[in-house]
Amino acid sequence: MRNRSRLELTATILRVAKEGMSSTKIMFNAYVSHTQLKEYLALLIHNGLLEYQKGERIYLTTQKGLDFLHTYTQMNDKT
Repeated sequence: MRNRSRLELTATILRVAKEGMSSTKIMFNAYVSHTQLKEYLALLIHNGLLEYQKGERIYLTTQKGLDFLHTYTQMNDKT
């Protein structure tokens, strides 16, 4: 597998978490290591792109995260 940019990894994690997923499922579906996942989850939550729902123990992409995905997709479609 080729190296992915930080933006690509961010978009992948947000895309996977759109429906709401546990950290383990995000890790396997986004093909990231546990160390990478912890770093990205903290970063995305801090920036308001992802939220953690304690009761259900899932991560969910926020509206801000969906807006990021939309913009990221548009940028990639133009290249």
